[in-house]
Amino acid sequence: MKLPLGFRYSSVYAGIRKVAKDDVALIVSDAPASAAAVFTQNRVQAAPVRIARWNLSKSRGLVSAVLINAGNANCATRTGDRVALASCEAVADHLHVSPVQVFPASTGVIGVELDPHLIVNALPKLIAGLAPDRFEDAARAILTTDLVMKTARAPVRLKKGAVHIAGMTKGSGMIHPNMATTLGFVMLDAAIPPAALGAMLRTAVNRSYNRISVDGDTSTNDTMLVLANGASGIQPNQRESKKVEEALAQVMEDLARQIVRDGEGARKLVTIEITGASNEAAATQIARSIANSPLVKTAIAGSDPNWGRILSAAGNAGVALDPSKVDIDLQGVSVCRGGLAADFSESELKKKLDEPECLIRFAISGKGKGASRFWTCDLTEKYIEINASYRT
Repeated sequence: MKLPLGFRYSSVYAGIRKVAKDDVALIVSDAPASAAAVFTQNRVQAAPVRIARWNLSKSRGLVSAVLINAGNANCATRTGDRVALASCEAVADHLHVSPVQVFPASTGVIGVELDPHLIVNALPKLIAGLAPDRFEDAARAILTTDLVMKTARAPVRLKKGAVHIAGMTKGSGMIHPNMATTLGFVMLDAAIPPAALGAMLRTAVNRSYNRISVDGDTSTNDTMLVLANGASGIQPNQRESKKVEEALAQVMEDLARQIVRDGEGARKLVTIEITGASNEAAATQIARSIANSPLVKTAIAGSDPNWGRILSAAGNAGVALDPSKVDIDLQGVSVCRGGLAADFSESELKKKLDEPECLIRFAISGKGKGASRFWTCDLTEKYIEINASYRT
């Protein structure tokens, strides 16, 4: 499947990670691209988040280059802003663009000073390596505790030809639906103004990245950026824009599911479907409460059909709920009807719950039309093992 036209990618090892694995990535648009981004709502925000937001405002939504480093979050440090600004200025000098058109992003350990010389000294090799076919090299360089690379692509066929969408993301732990929930970068070669692109992103992120959770922790560095550079020469009309928006949402949904599937220590992808709530927001709130319950997640890890934990988590969501109107199915098996136990074979359902994917259906009877789909993963002992020694 083709990559979007007019973008080049590169990655190098700059010495930020403890292991010799590429830790700096660069994405360059041959012409300044329209850009839209959403960022973490955590009150503690990393320097690159602040600088990226500032640059995006000053450039009026134009981005020429995206600089990403892994291994250090550049957060809660004395020199954070200076490091982010110096990195942007160095990239701008090499590429002969305005520094405000350079978009920084970081991921890794919080509270450790980042030496800007590591990035600046790596730039000549990083820029010399730019090529249209190094998309996956960049996608691998941004990973931290991830076990697998996460990318997705989609063509969109329009009247004047096809435009292409490609996205890369990272995330395995510290994942919780609250704006961006990780780092993600999506490129399109359609011509779309920044304001219209922002509206598309907000719709897409609410269907995808805001519907996932691994552990309920929102990172200090969360950033989701979408770039549209117009290199295809195609500007979608109003009707076609909806088609592009749908394809963007599908790519981001694919990326979001990959994050949950690769959750730290996870063995199972869990899909939660809520129907019959008073509205979509209430349905999502119920789904989020179930997804974030350690008791539900550990039950899924142990293939225990403990539907009472699901009902309890839903009742803790902070929305009106009559348990006597609740039906719950696990893997297509009825386990609760009207808030009470249904007849089912525990041994047979336990076998179904041993599968790598789990489906929880939570239906509220009545006149409510609110529905939501949400993704999470099981919680295993491996999650504790990974995070107990993350810095050491």
